[in-house]
Amino acid sequence: MDFFAAQDRARRMTGRLVILLGLAVAALIVASSLAVALAVTLLDTGSLAADPLARALEPRLLGAVATVVILVVGLGSLVRHLQLRAGGSVVAAALGGRPLNLETRDEAERRLLNVVEEMAIASGMPVPEVFVLEDQAINAFAAGHDLDDAAIGVTRGALEALDRQQLQGVIAHEFSHILHGDMRLNLRLVALLHGVLVIGLAGRLLLHASGGRRRRSRRGGGHVALLGLGAALMVLGYAGTFCGNLIKAAVSRQREFLADASAVQYTRHPEGIGGALKVLAAHRLGSRLLTGHAQEFSHLFFGSGVRSLSRLTATHPPLEARIRRVEPRWDGSLPPAPALRSAPSRATAGPRSAGPRAGAATLTGEASARQATAHLRGADAREGDAAVAEGIVASVGRPSAEDIDRARRRLGEIDERLIEAAHEPSAARALVYGILMGADPASREAQRDALTVQAQPDVLAELQSLEEPLSRLSPGQRLPLIELALPVLRRLSVAQSMRFQACLRRLMALESHPGALQWALQRLVLQGLAGERRARRDRHLADLSGPLSLLLSTLARAGRQDELPTHAAVERLSTALGVPLDVVPEPARATDLDWAMARLARLATSERATLLAAMSCCVTHDGRIEPEEAELLCAVAWTLGCPLPMRSHEAWEGPPAGESTEETA
Repeated sequence: MDFFAAQDRARRMTGRLVILLGLAVAALIVASSLAVALAVTLLDTGSLAADPLARALEPRLLGAVATVVILVVGLGSLVRHLQLRAGGSVVAAALGGRPLNLETRDEAERRLLNVVEEMAIASGMPVPEVFVLEDQAINAFAAGHDLDDAAIGVTRGALEALDRQQLQGVIAHEFSHILHGDMRLNLRLVALLHGVLVIGLAGRLLLHASGGRRRRSRRGGGHVALLGLGAALMVLGYAGTFCGNLIKAAVSRQREFLADASAVQYTRHPEGIGGALKVLAAHRLGSRLLTGHAQEFSHLFFGSGVRSLSRLTATHPPLEARIRRVEPRWDGSLPPAPALRSAPSRATAGPRSAGPRAGAATLTGEASARQATAHLRGADAREGDAAVAEGIVASVGRPSAEDIDRARRRLGEIDERLIEAAHEPSAARALVYGILMGADPASREAQRDALTVQAQPDVLAELQSLEEPLSRLSPGQRLPLIELALPVLRRLSVAQSMRFQACLRRLMALESHPGALQWALQRLVLQGLAGERRARRDRHLADLSGPLSLLLSTLARAGRQDELPTHAAVERLSTALGVPLDVVPEPARATDLDWAMARLARLATSERATLLAAMSCCVTHDGRIEPEEAELLCAVAWTLGCPLPMRSHEAWEGPPAGESTEETA
């Protein structure tokens, strides 16, 4: 599916769900208000002689009670939203997950970490934090609000029962939820439903309290009304929750089909996700989790996680239907029930892709790519640049099997000492310092002196030990290393993180000639630690001429000495976009670029594809994309919330090979 269309669709679906749940909540509020007003009337009169219903319908009383009920539901949703605001790690902790030790020697856990890292690097997004649930059921989940706070959890049963290819299919399924905006939608559903549930919980507490009060008192006045009110609120609250769960289940079932099809698209191995579903169907414990929060988060799971009373409330389609969607020729046979023991190690690289199998669902999304490059093709932009731009936009949020193989090879080419350093707290900080320190000897000396004063001694020792492998880093290897290091950097204490960020800013301030890539990588690290700025996306390219001029001039100038191509590229884009752009004459300062990115963060989702196409034309205006230019483009795209696989110039010419041009799921 088109990444930008998926993001828009997720936002529209959120709006529709809010409307549907709003109608359910409105009905709940009306019924609850009547019940509360009637109880207040009975308690106030102490007698049934008057007409209690008429008094309960008195507008002032009914309005006051409705206001209280609305506040209760709203506060319940708000409290749950604030509890989940930190992202996927909160959900993982609530489900009993433990953070995966990034230096683990457990073979199954190491295999999981490798699969997640490969998929993240292939997708051009931050490596999510990985959690292990010590549950023998086969299940997994992805949770979070944005790319920067995503978390993936996998049960011990899945680690032991699935081989590498099947595990890769499950992880690809969860990455689909991340890339298609399902995570934020799912957490908003949790918050909304919790607000409805509060009414039922209030009724239960009231019923319990009034029952105890009645036992302590000989007088029965008002107790019947309180008991009736508590029972009514319980019924209404849980009925509202049931209606909300019906809506949640209907949406979740469709998103699961989409995620299964995306897993086939990403890996080109229907037998991966299909095999995992078959193993799940044969597993004696299934996907049911033992944690008490499984029901609340059931729509996040790979498998159902809980028992459903009917198909209407089931958050997942039947396993047979899911298997047949990805393997239409399945004969109905299942593998033997897996023994719960560590699976033997498989080869690091899975079988090479031969393209989609017959009947495998494929997803495409070239509408945004064509629309974004239509202006470029209609202006003076070269046809080759427009073709590459279209391929770049089409690849956002759509990693292919070739991207996964490319990520695996790229990681295999990096010095093992640097890979190990990315997984250890002190060494990871030293690794990032070394990557971001400038090439100019005078700048490096000043930066090293600053780190001697500000950085911790153990980090300085690690930096010294990594100096030799860092000096041999090749273009295209910096970004993957930062992606690997981000999960462990997020686990730093508050004091450690603040000191680390202060050191990063100091390094940039001391750089005599900061390059665009150096700035982009530093910004990426800082955003990866602090999370994406959730600004309103209500601005248009025409409103952002200044920030756009600064960013495009910087990208066009990167790696070039001659100013003429920079001027030509920006002028062509100004004509193509219909936005007045000025060429910034001097290399921009990091603070100016940060200012520009803060404003571009408010760009409407519908115009981000056009921005990305313009950015790609800036780095390809000389007819090729160098590895450092690809890193720069991917890093800037990442900070704009557009996960872009890092490919060569030729690999970006058009959509990934083997994909259909029609959306079939």
